[in-house]
Amino acid sequence: MRNRILKMMIVTVALMGLLLGVPLTILSVQAMSREARQNLSESLKRISEYVLSEETGGHDVPLTDLDLDQFRLLVPSDGRLSLDVDADRPDGTVMSVHREIGAEQHADTIAESVSLGPQARMTLEIPEENVRPRQLVAVGVLFLVITGSVAGGAIVAVVTARRLSEPLTAVAARAGAMARGDFSSEWPSYGIDELDRVAEALADANREIVLRLEREGEIVGDVSHQLRSRLTAVHLRLDELTLHSDPAVVIEAEAGLEQVERLSRELDELVAASREDTAGRGAIDARDVVDTLIGDFEPAFRAKGRRLRSETLGRIPMIAGKPGRLREALSVLIDNSLQHGAGTTTVRIANLPAAEMVRLTVADSGPGIPDEIALDVFRRGFSGGSRSGMGLSLSRALIEAEGGRLDLTSRRPAVFAIVLPAQGRRPFDDGHVRRDRVPHR
Repeated sequence: MRNRILKMMIVTVALMGLLLGVPLTILSVQAMSREARQNLSESLKRISEYVLSEETGGHDVPLTDLDLDQFRLLVPSDGRLSLDVDADRPDGTVMSVHREIGAEQHADTIAESVSLGPQARMTLEIPEENVRPRQLVAVGVLFLVITGSVAGGAIVAVVTARRLSEPLTAVAARAGAMARGDFSSEWPSYGIDELDRVAEALADANREIVLRLEREGEIVGDVSHQLRSRLTAVHLRLDELTLHSDPAVVIEAEAGLEQVERLSRELDELVAASREDTAGRGAIDARDVVDTLIGDFEPAFRAKGRRLRSETLGRIPMIAGKPGRLREALSVLIDNSLQHGAGTTTVRIANLPAAEMVRLTVADSGPGIPDEIALDVFRRGFSGGSRSGMGLSLSRALIEAEGGRLDLTSRRPAVFAIVLPAQGRRPFDDGHVRRDRVPHR
């Protein structure tokens, strides 16, 4: 889009320069010719006034005997002054007299004439090429002015195209990040009313998506947890009935157990299907995600006199999932450490080869999390400070959507751990009834 705007504006400026330059060039050339003719007319006027004044003063000299040398100062150095007189002879015939002074004219000339009587005409002419230098100077000055105007217009076009395209590019990039699951970045104002309205609408959509994603994750988690708890209780009761002395009761209990196990498997499949999102999934390099976040947060940590660093333990395999979700969750943990922690914050990446997992921990040297709020930090709406209380809850929902876990592994100092399956391994929901789920309601 930037190139399109730039080309359109430059073409417009160039066409304006062309439409103005051609007529102005023609007018400038014609103006130089008119000025030369005007100068010749002024010289002839002075000569004719002198001749008339001589006649009025009684010093009438026949035009055939008029001395042209007395007017040499009024003749340009390369010009020519000529006099043509048709005089009547006594026998009634006409005698033509032609006299001239000045340089001989061979090429095209610019000439002006004045009448000194019914039969006399004086002509002053100069070579047309004498006017060429001034015409070229005028055309050159005009060309420089038009070129400067076009160049200035091109600069304005570049600045305007950049001012319009860069905010659009930023909005498109931010929208793409939101589509990849990055909901943490802000939607800035660009000073362009229409674009600001688009950014504001997308920001509202961003907040609505966050709320709906969290609500849907909570509903799925709560429903699956409650159903698993009830199925586990039914499973235990039916298991006890298999020890009954009546064979008919045992047969019915075993049939019931089979239905419970089948329902458990179907429930696990439904939960896995609700979390599965193939769009945008790929191989995640955890080190690249961590390095990017450290680069983003380092200035804020330095401003508080703190340090943010990373550690890598072992050879880290790729993670299957959406980079935006992992980046969002880690961003919340690092930001919480910045706001509530102290000392050096360490983001540690470790490989768990036995479990085919990758673990990322965020720890600092702060006072940690008090025991009275430790169980509520993942509850939606709970906040230990001035924030909205949605960060940790949403982060856990995003990580669980990738088949991983986010937990508080140490209260003092505070250590949060994210565990995600390595690429090629199935998530935690592997078809078995889970009884160790930590609810985040």
